[in-house]
Amino acid sequence: MRVAGLISGTSVDGIDVAIVDIRGAGGRTRLGLKAFRTVPYPRAVRGALLAACNAQRISVAEVSQLNFLVGELFGRAVVKVCEAAKIPLRSLDLVGSHGQTIYHQGRKSKTHGFRVASTLQIGEPALIAERTGAVTVADFRTADMAAGGQGAPLVPFMDYIVCRHARRGRVALNIGGIANITLIPPAAKPEQVVALDTGPGNMILDALAAHFSAGRRRYDHGGRMALRGRICRPLLNGLLADPLFRRRAPRSYGREEFGRELVTVLLRKQQKLRISDADLMATAAALTADSIAAAIRRFARGPMHDMVISGGGLHNRFLVERLRSETGLHIMTAEDFGIPGDAKEAILFAILAYHTFRKIPANIPSATGARHPAVLGKVVYLIRDRMVY
Repeated sequence: MRVAGLISGTSVDGIDVAIVDIRGAGGRTRLGLKAFRTVPYPRAVRGALLAACNAQRISVAEVSQLNFLVGELFGRAVVKVCEAAKIPLRSLDLVGSHGQTIYHQGRKSKTHGFRVASTLQIGEPALIAERTGAVTVADFRTADMAAGGQGAPLVPFMDYIVCRHARRGRVALNIGGIANITLIPPAAKPEQVVALDTGPGNMILDALAAHFSAGRRRYDHGGRMALRGRICRPLLNGLLADPLFRRRAPRSYGREEFGRELVTVLLRKQQKLRISDADLMATAAALTADSIAAAIRRFARGPMHDMVISGGGLHNRFLVERLRSETGLHIMTAEDFGIPGDAKEAILFAILAYHTFRKIPANIPSATGARHPAVLGKVVYLIRDRMVY
């Protein structure tokens, strides 16, 4: 089956599109990546999405308009990538879209006399189905949350398929806007897998890079700025002492914990401590790396030998070297397993959609906290070539 996987991550850089041929199922799933590309958002759209993600309040009208706009752009992105790769659009059987997360709160909180957890991803799937001509699956987190889970992380299903080993324990690390790990002991069964968000990934680093460059840079290219700086140990220790990092697994984070408010605090601390821009970047990058290392030490249920890194943080030399020194693990990349690191999450949603279409559960309850396995996602069917009444 040929499936397109789509995601726009917490960094809101653009729409990742992976075209994947998939066969088998579960632990015997086999993948063949046919194309991958990131289609940037128009500048104004990216600005509106970032504002929506960071807003304390936003109008219903604006959310509704963005939902349809993002769906339209996702559909166009699939068409564009297929055309560039010379893949016939009609050969596409299925689309799996994560959409753009606007809000995610995996832990229940009080609201109107009830305790509720919730998540919201926008990008209307009916538009994607219409533009691509393929059955489309979206809203992957909600079924897990209905079963008592946090709706995240979802990537452990793919990590288990790709990274498990009979004799070596492996940490599958994705450094996107938020960093998350999947801990896979040697010869692990699915129920032995532990996965969780560790804390900030690139989110804070990207925001600082944009601030220090007056918007000219979206990220610290190669970790160059962090490499020029010196870690402010008192500031780093204070950040790591936050109770957020002591939460038990399963746990998931978003901009609500590590977004604009934390960046404002860091900039205020910078002024008080009189440290340079490079020093603050190095300290923020150390926060990402050290919180990952601490989570591995705390939650691993067996010996860990390798760390398999994917996501945008893979290109940050400061992060990779800090992780190497703090964990002592053998560093590998997703590309060692035939998966371009930047394409991993898009491929994930192709895999999840494929299993949803076959009515096969694809959450890992030991990772999300769900009471039972769940078939993820909501399906938009499309009839090609003929009308049915």
